[in-house]
Amino acid sequence: MSSDRSQLIDNAKLIVIKIGSGVLSGVGGLNVRALRRLGRQIAGIRESGRQVVVVSSGAVASGLKPLGLSRMPKTIVDKQAAAAVGQQVLMNAWVDVFRRSRIPTGQVLLTSDDLDHRSRYLNARHTLVSLLHRGVIPIINENDSVSFEEIKMGDNDHLSALVTTLISANLLVILTNVDGLRRGGANGELIEFVRAKDEVESHVSNAKSPTGVGGMTTKLQAARLVGKSGIPAIIANGSQAQVLKEIVAGKSVGTYFQPQASRLDVRRRWIATATRPRGKILVDGGAETAIVSRNASLLPSGITDVEGHFSSGAVVRICDRKGVPFARGLVSYTSDETRRVMGHNSKEIPEILGYRYLDEIIHRNDLVLDED
Repeated sequence: MSSDRSQLIDNAKLIVIKIGSGVLSGVGGLNVRALRRLGRQIAGIRESGRQVVVVSSGAVASGLKPLGLSRMPKTIVDKQAAAAVGQQVLMNAWVDVFRRSRIPTGQVLLTSDDLDHRSRYLNARHTLVSLLHRGVIPIINENDSVSFEEIKMGDNDHLSALVTTLISANLLVILTNVDGLRRGGANGELIEFVRAKDEVESHVSNAKSPTGVGGMTTKLQAARLVGKSGIPAIIANGSQAQVLKEIVAGKSVGTYFQPQASRLDVRRRWIATATRPRGKILVDGGAETAIVSRNASLLPSGITDVEGHFSSGAVVRICDRKGVPFARGLVSYTSDETRRVMGHNSKEIPEILGYRYLDEIIHRNDLVLDED
């Protein structure tokens, strides 16, 4: 297990480092000392020939002092206002620490909506790849000042996972204010290695820091998400003096999550991880078997029900008769069109609709099993 970890970390040439609010926030604002300590270690990683992307929380916390606030605001509007002010404070601190190492930085603010759309997803990917190619460290945060409930990612743990798969990074490091995943909860023995198929949800504590949004649940979900794309993850304590230096040296720091063996290309990785399903298509047993066992497309004849409203090109969940999802894919027809042709042979589509785009509701090249 330790050799698996050491080899994958040694081969990690592109690393995403997510730093949580609990690490970067001090009394009444940004913990500049912690930021500088981690910044120096990131600069050292860069000097070793690796590329780094930083997903930095802390914008809202950084805005507390300038706005005269003593605690985290409770309303979305006040949080957005604090983020608008605090993002400048946060970014200036990162620019300052990397300027000392003569490393340029670039600010990238994202929302879930940016990654839901294929063209914007690719634009974000191209921008980040270009920045890295030019020697820039991207500093990424959720665009809290304009995010609202329908498009808000909810936490930077999820954002860091999406960014990791977006740029096909080799490792995700999540720095928080705890040592990692502990057996039985917060006070148990540290779990140093989690296999791809291990069930560890029972060990998760839902406690959150006063300035944080997620908790261990969202960190575990992030680790699982990148693991589906064949990328390992580490959850570690960002307050440890040389945490990043020790991680890249292959030392047993925090909890390491072994990735799955993934066959997903960039397009199918987007379908599997970066988009929110817009509806459900329920299928019969024959269609489920064909999709799972024979890598078949989804034809209208195998569909038993359609839930939700979606447009052509949207990502939907594919579920069995009981509504349990087992795959997701890009639909060729709208929800209304799919309802009209479900249960019919593909040859009948022109007669029912008056036109036909494709024989398949979801082509196998646009379909990803949940276990992939």
